[in-house]
Amino acid sequence: MATRAHTPLRTSVEDLDAAKRAPSTPQTESAAFRLAFSDEEFMTSEDTRGVRFQLEYLKTEYRLREHGIRSTVVLFGGARIPEPGKPAWAARNETQKQNLEAASRYYDEARRFAQYASLTSRALNFRDYVVVTGGGPGVMEAGNRGAADVGAPSIGLNIVLPHEQAPNTYITPDLCFNFHYFATRKIHFLLRARAVAIFPGGFGTLDEFFETLTLIQTGRMERVPLLLFGKEFWNKVINFEALADAGTIAPDDPHLFTVVDSAEDGWNVIREHYNLPEVTLAG
Repeated sequence: MATRAHTPLRTSVEDLDAAKRAPSTPQTESAAFRLAFSDEEFMTSEDTRGVRFQLEYLKTEYRLREHGIRSTVVLFGGARIPEPGKPAWAARNETQKQNLEAASRYYDEARRFAQYASLTSRALNFRDYVVVTGGGPGVMEAGNRGAADVGAPSIGLNIVLPHEQAPNTYITPDLCFNFHYFATRKIHFLLRARAVAIFPGGFGTLDEFFETLTLIQTGRMERVPLLLFGKEFWNKVINFEALADAGTIAPDDPHLFTVVDSAEDGWNVIREHYNLPEVTLAG
């Protein structure tokens, strides 16, 4: 945390400590007596929802500024895609098992892609092109792991879900955040994005892809490199030509993104877009 500026006024920390030491009486034990910002019941009430939105935005923004992070490379992708050689834990039948095991190659591509981004970030003192993921397993883990492979920091934007998701162990601890609101989390995904890479995934990944694509299409977001990894997967899952033929998107809208199959091809799109120097991965 940043050092608090000098103030002659009593601080909130001092008053919190004083409140804890107040004599126990019916008055001091009443919820009405609690300092507003330390009253959990009040802070989680329906009436303070707007304040919680603001706090989720501010906390993450404050930490990223404190670390001097100016721009990011975003990796979206499926939590269920396993590391090569590891069991497909999310498979519910033999078909899913086979497909998820085959999709494990995207774990490796995401890891290598994050290495490219992170080596570029290192040359910029880890202030730009910092890898950010949703902080969970699968492709997200691969992204944070790729950054860790080359000694670079990376960001994880977790969210509280009923059955998932503990943060993966490759996220830089001081850059590991937890969200209640999907909306606030999405803002932080795109607020500093210099590029967005979409790997195969499920509903969450599709939501993140179409959110980004819509913002770019409508001019609400600068056109940044938007990469779809896995031509075979995406051609099977989404028929963009059918949308264009139907007239529900413009004929040129599929050109708002680039389909690639390898980390090298994906990073070259970004490198050429921003005129970045080449980087070489060890091994």
